[in-house]
Amino acid sequence: MPQASDVVLRRIAAGGLCIGAVFGLAGSLVVSPILQASLWAIDGTALVAATSLLAVKYLRAGVDLAAAGFLVFATAEAVILSGTAAGPHGQTPTLAAGTALWAVALLMISAPPTFPTWVRMAGALAAGMFTVTAAKLFGGQVLTPMSAPFPFFAYPILAITLLGWAWTALREAT
Repeated sequence: MPQASDVVLRRIAAGGLCIGAVFGLAGSLVVSPILQASLWAIDGTALVAATSLLAVKYLRAGVDLAAAGFLVFATAEAVILSGTAAGPHGQTPTLAAGTALWAVALLMISAPPTFPTWVRMAGALAAGMFTVTAAKLFGGQVLTPMSAPFPFFAYPILAITLLGWAWTALREAT
């Protein structure tokens, strides 16, 4: 049975992951740049907090690769968040760096058998999609966060991964 403080940590992390998934996808679907930036600011802030908590959790559990992956994810999210106020066309540098870091983080978190296979597969798929996005951006292609097919179609896969992490955290909290 997990200790009370660990249960609270997992529930807060799960809540942050759910907020990140919902507000991130909502930001991808709205047209207003101001509303989009606001939704993504909430998304990014929640994900930095949630993944930082999960880094602590997995470090304590001795799953160092996943813990380090969550630290890299929090860093990636902070980088992405730093460009959000610049609007879709001003985000290119932070989008390039953030998607590259997301890809690495997702692979690090998905590598150990910490999460169910379907969550790890979603994370690996999202990592591949963000790798393509980062390569295009670093190769000089001009993309916005809403460019299709990448990164636009990577976001739902990322949201599935985030919800899988949240589901696992809640399941372990009981």
